[in-house]
Amino acid sequence: MIDKLEMFIALAREEHFGRAAAAQGVTQPTLSAAIKQLEDQLGVMLVWRGSRYRGLTPEGQRALDWARRIVGDTRSLRQEMRVAREGLAGDLRLAVIPTALTVVSDLTAEFSETHPNVRFTVQSKTSAEILGMLENLEIDAGLTYLDNEPLGRVTTVPIYSERYVLVARAGHPLLNAPVAWGDLGDVPLCLLTPDMQNRRIINQHLAEAAVEVAPQIESTSIVVLVSHVLRSNWATILPVRAAEIFLKGDDLGSVPIVNPDARHAVGLVAPHREPFTPVLAALMDRARAVSEMAVG
Repeated sequence: MIDKLEMFIALAREEHFGRAAAAQGVTQPTLSAAIKQLEDQLGVMLVWRGSRYRGLTPEGQRALDWARRIVGDTRSLRQEMRVAREGLAGDLRLAVIPTALTVVSDLTAEFSETHPNVRFTVQSKTSAEILGMLENLEIDAGLTYLDNEPLGRVTTVPIYSERYVLVARAGHPLLNAPVAWGDLGDVPLCLLTPDMQNRRIINQHLAEAAVEVAPQIESTSIVVLVSHVLRSNWATILPVRAAEIFLKGDDLGSVPIVNPDARHAVGLVAPHREPFTPVLAALMDRARAVSEMAVG
């Protein structure tokens, strides 16, 4: 039953029988047969069928909620029993917004020293992707914004407040003093793409200052933005924590962006499910410790 529920969740996520089968490491006929067997066991049709996948039936939508819950609880049970035998061990899958990637090591480095049998996988994703991956059991936790857009039903641990700086090549005329959001209308900018929540936050503050910008460079990568800033008179807007790693040399400089001195909470998000697995509970404890250090 659990294997069939896993395949059902994969089909709902991928919305394609072939891709779902590949994600589960089975053939398409095997997956199709498993879904049909699950329907027979439950006595309802779960998937609208035609020449291709056509979505879930109303009963399938309801069954998907139960499938996620049952599979999540089963994974938690297995991990807790493994911890009882072997101590804290296993895999932790994290997805992180690009602007918080430099903060991940605050969570993972000391954690790994204390629990060497725990392995981390870290992916860079948008805030919307992180919530979707949590819902589909593709990750164990995420690092994302907490207070700007709806999160849905998740457990959160605030870690730090994101503040913003203008980053430009050393000698740029705007690096002499803090700049206001309203001063950026004529500045050639490189920014993250509009699907990133950081970009939507920046757009919001610029709009409130009656500033319209048309970035000459847009990217999903902060490295791409900074590399262009280094080679031109462009500038970019970054959170302080994301910018720090690029400001260690003399090639770049930064100044705070004020009026307002905007702040947005970033933290750990995890499925709203208790009890947490021992590994995830330990990571959340680590997040709380990092938060206390940031406040201190």
